[in-house]
Amino acid sequence: MKKYKIKVRGTEYSVEINSIEGNVASLTVNDTPYEVEVEGIATNPTRVVNKGLQKAEMQSEVPVIKQAAPSTGTAYPLKSPLPGVILDMKVKEGDTIKAGQLVLLLEAMKMENNIESDRDGIVEKVNFHKGDSVLEGDVLITIK
Repeated sequence: MKKYKIKVRGTEYSVEINSIEGNVASLTVNDTPYEVEVEGIATNPTRVVNKGLQKAEMQSEVPVIKQAAPSTGTAYPLKSPLPGVILDMKVKEGDTIKAGQLVLLLEAMKMENNIESDRDGIVEKVNFHKGDSVLEGDVLITIK
């Protein structure tokens, strides 16, 4: 397992490469598991991963990342609508929430954004905490 610190659009991420099979790399970014499709896969996984990261920096675009599947079939992931930094987490695991309830404050482009639940349920898992950086599409909380 290899560990890297990468910077995308000025935000630093801690990345661990767990495995590479075919053109799919299994990684952990800031303690969140992902499966990433790598273009132009070669026989040297380290070289391919480094090329992918350099490509992202040169083109100033975030790599295409698919969130790992939730552990339960009844869980609903509440995803980040945009990249940013969590200013305040308003819920914790086990909390009962209602549709429209504020679950966290997200700073993006120097603006505070209210992230609200779009359904009733119970917070099964909180994946990020105050001060964490998130990408668009990251699963912020899981609701059951």
